[in-house]
Amino acid sequence: MRKLGRYLLEGRLGAGSFATVWKAYDPELDTDVAVKVLADNWASNADVRERFLAEARLLRRISSPRVVRVHDVGVQDDRPYFVMDYVPGGTLAEKIGHCRPAEALHLAAEAGYAVQVLHDTGVVHRDIKPSNLLLDAGRTPTAVLVADLGSAKQLADASGLTVTTGTPAYMAPEQAFQTGGFDGRADVYALGVVTFELLTGRKPFGSGGRATLTTEQASTSSPPAIPSDLGVPNGIDRLLRAALSVDPGDRPQTAQAFADALLSQGGGEWAPARSSRPTRLVVWLAAIVVYLVTAVLTWLVR
Repeated sequence: MRKLGRYLLEGRLGAGSFATVWKAYDPELDTDVAVKVLADNWASNADVRERFLAEARLLRRISSPRVVRVHDVGVQDDRPYFVMDYVPGGTLAEKIGHCRPAEALHLAAEAGYAVQVLHDTGVVHRDIKPSNLLLDAGRTPTAVLVADLGSAKQLADASGLTVTTGTPAYMAPEQAFQTGGFDGRADVYALGVVTFELLTGRKPFGSGGRATLTTEQASTSSPPAIPSDLGVPNGIDRLLRAALSVDPGDRPQTAQAFADALLSQGGGEWAPARSSRPTRLVVWLAAIVVYLVTAVLTWLVR
Protein backbone atom coordinates (compact mmCIF):
# COMPACT_ATOMS: atom_id res chain seq x y z
CA MET A 1 0.00 0.00 0.00
CA ARG A 2 1.38 3.39 -0.96
CA LYS A 3 2.26 5.73 1.90
CA LEU A 4 2.19 9.53 1.90
CA GLY A 5 3.74 10.86 5.07
CA ARG A 6 2.11 8.80 7.79
CA TYR A 7 -1.04 8.28 5.71
CA LEU A 8 -1.81 4.98 3.96
CA LEU A 9 -3.50 5.58 0.58
CA GLU A 10 -6.38 3.17 0.01
CA GLY A 11 -8.07 4.34 -3.19
CA ARG A 12 -8.60 7.29 -5.47
CA LEU A 13 -11.68 9.41 -4.80
CA GLY A 14 -11.30 11.81 -7.72
CA ALA A 15 -8.85 13.59 -9.99
CA GLY A 16 -8.68 16.89 -11.81
CA SER A 17 -6.20 18.83 -13.93
CA PHE A 18 -4.12 19.95 -10.96
CA ALA A 19 -4.55 17.36 -8.22
CA THR A 20 -5.77 13.93 -7.15
CA VAL A 21 -7.79 13.17 -4.02
CA TRP A 22 -7.25 9.85 -2.24
CA LYS A 23 -9.05 8.07 0.54
CA ALA A 24 -6.43 7.28 3.16
CA TYR A 25 -6.00 5.92 6.66
CA ASP A 26 -4.29 7.73 9.51
CA PRO A 27 -2.82 5.01 11.76
CA GLU A 28 -1.88 7.42 14.53
CA LEU A 29 -5.42 8.72 14.98
CA ASP A 30 -7.07 5.50 13.72
CA THR A 31 -9.36 7.30 11.30
CA ASP A 32 -10.12 7.64 7.61
CA VAL A 33 -9.08 10.87 5.89
CA ALA A 34 -8.97 12.35 2.40
CA VAL A 35 -5.62 13.48 1.00
CA LYS A 36 -5.30 15.93 -1.89
CA VAL A 37 -2.00 15.71 -3.78
CA LEU A 38 -0.72 18.20 -6.35
CA ALA A 39 -0.15 16.61 -9.77
CA ASP A 40 3.47 15.83 -10.54
CA ASN A 41 3.50 17.93 -13.74
CA TRP A 42 2.50 21.03 -11.74
CA ALA A 43 4.74 20.50 -8.72
CA SER A 44 7.53 22.69 -10.11
CA ASN A 45 5.20 25.59 -10.96
CA ALA A 46 5.55 28.12 -8.13
CA ASP A 47 2.23 29.86 -8.86
CA VAL A 48 0.27 26.60 -8.91
CA ARG A 49 1.95 25.40 -5.72
CA GLU A 50 1.02 28.62 -3.97
CA ARG A 51 -2.61 28.38 -5.15
CA PHE A 52 -2.71 24.78 -3.94
CA LEU A 53 -1.48 25.72 -0.47
CA ALA A 54 -3.74 28.78 -0.43
CA GLU A 55 -6.71 26.42 -0.87
CA ALA A 56 -5.54 24.43 2.17
CA ARG A 57 -5.20 27.59 4.26
CA LEU A 58 -8.64 28.81 3.16
CA LEU A 59 -10.33 25.50 4.02
CA ARG A 60 -8.59 25.54 7.38
CA ARG A 61 -9.73 29.08 8.12
CA ILE A 62 -13.42 28.38 7.40
CA SER A 63 -14.63 26.54 10.47
CA SER A 64 -18.03 25.06 9.67
CA PRO A 65 -19.61 21.58 9.57
CA ARG A 66 -20.81 22.49 6.06
CA VAL A 67 -17.27 22.92 4.67
CA VAL A 68 -14.56 20.24 4.47
CA ARG A 69 -11.85 20.94 7.05
CA VAL A 70 -8.07 20.63 6.56
CA HIS A 71 -6.06 18.97 9.36
CA ASP A 72 -2.52 18.65 8.04
CA VAL A 73 -0.17 19.61 5.19
CA GLY A 74 3.03 18.05 3.96
CA VAL A 75 5.45 17.50 1.08
CA GLN A 76 6.73 14.22 -0.30
CA ASP A 77 8.95 13.81 -3.36
CA ASP A 78 8.63 17.59 -3.82
CA ARG A 79 4.84 17.27 -4.20
CA PRO A 80 2.70 19.13 -1.63
CA TYR A 81 -0.40 17.53 -0.19
CA PHE A 82 -2.99 18.36 2.43
CA VAL A 83 -5.19 16.17 4.59
CA MET A 84 -8.93 16.75 4.96
CA ASP A 85 -12.03 15.24 6.49
CA TYR A 86 -13.15 12.07 4.76
CA VAL A 87 -16.86 12.47 4.05
CA PRO A 88 -18.67 9.14 3.53
CA GLY A 89 -21.44 9.08 0.99
CA GLY A 90 -19.79 10.15 -2.27
CA THR A 91 -20.73 13.30 -4.16
CA LEU A 92 -23.87 14.90 -5.51
CA ALA A 93 -22.78 13.75 -8.99
CA GLU A 94 -23.78 10.21 -8.02
CA LYS A 95 -27.34 11.40 -7.32
CA ILE A 96 -27.94 12.78 -10.81
CA GLY A 97 -30.75 10.75 -12.38
CA HIS A 98 -31.40 8.89 -9.13
CA CYS A 99 -33.32 11.47 -7.05
CA ARG A 100 -36.96 11.77 -6.21
CA PRO A 101 -38.02 15.44 -6.42
CA ALA A 102 -38.30 15.86 -2.64
CA GLU A 103 -34.82 14.47 -2.10
CA ALA A 104 -33.42 16.59 -4.94
CA LEU A 105 -34.84 19.75 -3.37
CA HIS A 106 -33.45 18.81 0.04
CA LEU A 107 -29.96 18.16 -1.33
CA ALA A 108 -29.99 21.34 -3.41
CA ALA A 109 -31.06 23.38 -0.37
CA GLU A 110 -28.29 21.77 1.69
CA ALA A 111 -25.83 22.80 -1.01
CA GLY A 112 -27.17 26.34 -0.86
CA TYR A 113 -26.68 26.56 2.89
CA ALA A 114 -23.12 25.26 2.52
CA VAL A 115 -22.33 27.85 -0.16
CA GLN A 116 -23.75 30.59 2.06
CA VAL A 117 -21.10 29.71 4.66
CA LEU A 118 -18.43 30.58 2.09
CA HIS A 119 -20.12 33.86 1.21
CA ASP A 120 -20.44 34.75 4.89
CA THR A 121 -16.65 34.44 5.19
CA GLY A 122 -16.10 36.64 2.13
CA VAL A 123 -15.40 33.86 -0.40
CA VAL A 124 -17.01 33.08 -3.77
CA HIS A 125 -16.45 29.47 -4.86
CA ARG A 126 -16.50 29.91 -8.68
CA ASP A 127 -16.76 26.17 -9.42
CA ILE A 128 -19.94 24.89 -7.77
CA LYS A 129 -20.89 21.60 -9.44
CA PRO A 130 -22.14 18.19 -8.25
CA SER A 131 -18.66 16.65 -7.95
CA ASN A 132 -17.59 19.44 -5.58
CA LEU A 133 -20.55 18.86 -3.25
CA LEU A 134 -20.02 15.97 -0.83
CA LEU A 135 -22.74 13.83 0.76
CA ASP A 136 -22.39 13.12 4.47
CA ALA A 137 -24.40 9.94 4.80
CA GLY A 138 -23.59 9.85 8.52
CA ARG A 139 -26.18 12.55 9.20
CA THR A 140 -29.97 12.23 9.03
CA PRO A 141 -31.21 13.63 6.77
CA THR A 142 -28.16 13.55 4.53
CA ALA A 143 -26.07 16.72 4.76
CA VAL A 144 -24.12 18.34 1.92
CA LEU A 145 -20.63 19.77 2.37
CA VAL A 146 -18.82 22.03 -0.07
CA ALA A 147 -15.28 21.10 -1.13
CA ASP A 148 -12.55 22.03 -3.62
CA LEU A 149 -11.79 25.72 -3.17
CA GLY A 150 -9.06 25.64 -5.80
CA SER A 151 -10.94 28.23 -7.87
CA ALA A 152 -12.28 30.23 -4.93
CA LYS A 153 -11.71 33.95 -4.72
CA GLN A 154 -12.17 36.60 -2.05
CA LEU A 155 -15.34 38.55 -2.79
CA ALA A 156 -13.40 41.77 -2.26
CA ASP A 157 -11.17 40.81 -5.20
CA ALA A 158 -13.91 39.55 -7.52
CA SER A 159 -15.24 42.91 -8.64
CA GLY A 160 -12.55 43.47 -11.28
CA LEU A 161 -11.21 41.39 -14.14
CA THR A 162 -9.78 38.03 -13.18
CA VAL A 163 -8.75 34.81 -14.89
CA THR A 164 -11.80 32.89 -16.11
CA THR A 165 -12.03 29.64 -14.18
CA GLY A 166 -14.72 27.09 -13.48
CA THR A 167 -16.70 24.46 -15.35
CA PRO A 168 -18.53 25.94 -18.38
CA ALA A 169 -21.88 24.21 -17.83
CA TYR A 170 -22.19 25.77 -14.37
CA MET A 171 -20.67 29.21 -15.02
CA ALA A 172 -22.80 32.34 -14.83
CA PRO A 173 -22.57 34.54 -17.94
CA GLU A 174 -20.84 37.38 -16.08
CA GLN A 175 -18.24 34.90 -14.84
CA ALA A 176 -17.69 33.33 -18.25
CA PHE A 177 -17.48 36.59 -20.17
CA GLN A 178 -15.86 38.76 -17.49
CA THR A 179 -18.51 41.45 -17.83
CA GLY A 180 -17.92 43.86 -14.98
CA GLY A 181 -16.87 41.42 -12.28
CA PHE A 182 -19.05 39.05 -10.30
CA ASP A 183 -20.09 38.19 -6.75
CA GLY A 184 -21.84 35.43 -4.82
CA ARG A 185 -24.75 35.50 -7.27
CA ALA A 186 -22.50 33.65 -9.73
CA ASP A 187 -22.54 30.75 -7.26
CA VAL A 188 -26.35 31.08 -7.03
CA TYR A 189 -26.49 30.61 -10.80
CA ALA A 190 -24.40 27.43 -10.45
CA LEU A 191 -26.72 26.20 -7.70
CA GLY A 192 -29.62 26.71 -10.12
CA VAL A 193 -27.89 24.49 -12.69
CA VAL A 194 -27.18 21.83 -10.06
CA THR A 195 -30.79 21.85 -8.87
CA PHE A 196 -32.16 21.58 -12.42
CA GLU A 197 -29.80 18.66 -13.04
CA LEU A 198 -30.82 16.87 -9.81
CA LEU A 199 -34.50 17.19 -10.73
CA THR A 200 -34.31 16.27 -14.42
CA GLY A 201 -31.11 14.24 -14.83
CA ARG A 202 -29.75 16.72 -17.40
CA LYS A 203 -28.25 20.20 -17.51
CA PRO A 204 -30.47 23.12 -18.53
CA PHE A 205 -28.18 24.08 -21.41
CA GLY A 206 -26.34 22.11 -24.11
CA SER A 207 -23.12 20.20 -23.57
CA GLY A 208 -21.03 21.86 -26.28
CA GLY A 209 -17.66 23.52 -25.77
CA ARG A 210 -17.09 26.60 -23.64
CA ALA A 211 -17.76 29.13 -26.41
CA THR A 212 -20.97 27.45 -27.64
CA LEU A 213 -22.28 26.76 -24.16
CA THR A 214 -21.64 30.15 -22.61
CA THR A 215 -23.10 31.91 -25.66
CA GLU A 216 -26.26 29.82 -25.28
CA GLN A 217 -26.44 30.68 -21.57
CA ALA A 218 -25.93 34.38 -22.15
CA SER A 219 -28.43 34.64 -25.01
CA THR A 220 -31.26 32.57 -23.56
CA SER A 221 -33.90 34.92 -22.21
CA SER A 222 -36.00 32.04 -20.84
CA PRO A 223 -34.24 28.98 -19.41
CA PRO A 224 -35.86 25.60 -20.10
CA ALA A 225 -38.81 24.62 -17.93
CA ILE A 226 -38.94 21.68 -15.53
CA PRO A 227 -40.95 18.87 -17.22
CA SER A 228 -44.50 18.91 -15.87
CA ASP A 229 -44.62 15.14 -15.39
CA LEU A 230 -42.11 15.38 -12.52
CA GLY A 231 -44.81 16.83 -10.30
CA VAL A 232 -42.57 19.65 -9.08
CA PRO A 233 -44.48 22.71 -7.75
CA ASN A 234 -44.73 25.62 -10.18
CA GLY A 235 -42.92 27.78 -7.68
CA ILE A 236 -39.77 25.68 -8.10
CA ASP A 237 -39.87 26.17 -11.87
CA ARG A 238 -40.15 29.93 -11.42
CA LEU A 239 -37.36 29.90 -8.84
CA LEU A 240 -34.97 28.06 -11.17
CA ARG A 241 -35.80 30.37 -14.08
CA ALA A 242 -34.88 33.27 -11.80
CA ALA A 243 -31.68 31.60 -10.59
CA LEU A 244 -30.60 31.03 -14.20
CA SER A 245 -31.28 34.61 -15.27
CA VAL A 246 -28.63 36.37 -17.34
CA ASP A 247 -28.99 39.44 -15.11
CA PRO A 248 -27.64 38.75 -11.59
CA GLY A 249 -30.16 41.25 -10.24
CA ASP A 250 -33.02 38.94 -11.28
CA ARG A 251 -31.64 35.97 -9.33
CA PRO A 252 -32.15 35.20 -5.64
CA GLN A 253 -29.61 37.57 -4.11
CA THR A 254 -28.01 35.08 -1.73
CA ALA A 255 -27.45 31.33 -1.58
CA GLN A 256 -29.40 31.35 1.70
CA ALA A 257 -32.41 32.95 0.00
CA PHE A 258 -32.24 30.38 -2.80
CA ALA A 259 -32.09 27.47 -0.33
CA ASP A 260 -34.91 28.85 1.79
CA ALA A 261 -37.07 29.31 -1.33
CA LEU A 262 -36.39 25.73 -2.44
CA LEU A 263 -37.70 24.38 0.85
CA SER A 264 -40.60 26.84 1.00
CA GLN A 265 -41.77 26.30 -2.59
CA GLY A 266 -41.19 22.56 -2.31
CA GLY A 267 -43.47 22.26 0.70
CA GLY A 268 -40.69 22.00 3.29
CA GLU A 269 -40.89 18.17 3.41
CA TRP A 270 -37.12 17.91 3.65
CA ALA A 271 -36.48 21.08 5.64
CA PRO A 272 -33.48 20.61 7.96
CA ALA A 273 -34.01 20.98 11.67
CA ARG A 274 -33.14 24.49 12.75
CA SER A 275 -32.48 23.54 16.37
CA SER A 276 -31.94 20.38 18.37
CA ARG A 277 -33.53 21.89 21.52
CA PRO A 278 -37.07 20.72 22.42
CA THR A 279 -39.89 23.20 21.94
CA ARG A 280 -41.86 24.55 24.93
CA LEU A 281 -44.86 22.44 23.91
CA VAL A 282 -42.79 19.23 24.02
CA VAL A 283 -41.37 20.13 27.44
CA TRP A 284 -44.88 20.94 28.72
CA LEU A 285 -46.32 17.66 27.46
CA ALA A 286 -43.42 15.71 28.95
CA ALA A 287 -44.02 17.35 32.34
CA ILE A 288 -47.70 16.35 32.23
CA VAL A 289 -46.79 12.73 31.40
CA VAL A 290 -44.32 12.58 34.29
CA TYR A 291 -46.91 14.07 36.67
CA LEU A 292 -49.60 11.56 35.61
CA VAL A 293 -47.24 8.58 35.86
CA THR A 294 -46.13 9.70 39.33
CA ALA A 295 -49.73 10.13 40.46
CA VAL A 296 -50.72 6.67 39.22
CA LEU A 297 -47.73 4.99 40.90
CA THR A 298 -48.49 6.80 44.16
CA TRP A 299 -52.13 5.63 44.03
CA LEU A 300 -51.07 2.01 43.38
CA VAL A 301 -48.66 2.00 46.31
CA ARG A 302 -51.44 3.12 48.63
